[in-house]
Amino acid sequence: MAVQTISTDNFESTVTDNDIVLVDFWATWCQPCVRFAPVFDKMSEKHADATFAKLDIDENQELASQLGVTAVPTLMAFREGVLVFNQAGALNGPQLDEVITKVKDLDMEAIKAQVKDLQG
Repeated sequence: MAVQTISTDNFESTVTDNDIVLVDFWATWCQPCVRFAPVFDKMSEKHADATFAKLDIDENQELASQLGVTAVPTLMAFREGVLVFNQAGALNGPQLDEVITKVKDLDMEAIKAQVKDLQG
């Protein structure tokens, strides 16, 4: 599946309308981001059951700030609309593959119960 370019306008709908969403927060001037892009693209082909999206932090500064993105690249993974992974720094192929596999294996009922407990 191809990597989508998303923005503030469609970020929320992308995260809520898809089961698994991986978002690469990046910038054109960021060399680690440029090196991570082919790894991210390759994993989008291997894991066609997940949605892969890129969000340019320079074009979406307010959203990036709201989400606490302070370094690029930053990878966030959402499952059923819940943020389940958030890490700054470029991952290599095996590391990214492991993150995706773990996200797929999550017990979402347990996670949603934890979120509900935290919300009181």
